Amino acid sequence: MSLLIVLIVAIALSLAFHFIGVYAGAKKTVWLMLVLLWAGSINIAMSEIKPNGYKDIKTMKNQFADTDAIIKEAGEHVSVYEMLSIKQSYQINNPEK
Repeated sequence: MSLLIVLIVAIALSLAFHFIGVYAGAKKTVWLMLVLLWAGSINIAMSEIKPNGYKDIKTMKNQFADTDAIIKEAGEHVSVYEMLSIKQSYQINNPEK
């Protein structure tokens, strides 16, 4: 699943919650909830992976060119979203695992 699809779904859900809040008369509460949900989601997606994730990256390294390009692009500090894209690339190239 690409980031674009996730963002489109998130925006659609945000708009749906907004209209529910307008209908229920709780616009401020709904917008506060949406801001907190978006902030939490972005924080989780951009947080750094745990040390075991770096061990996984070492095992995936130097096997496939496109996976290596994603690993190189991620740099030293890999976020959760970058790790997901690295694993997805690796699984596409190596479907037996």
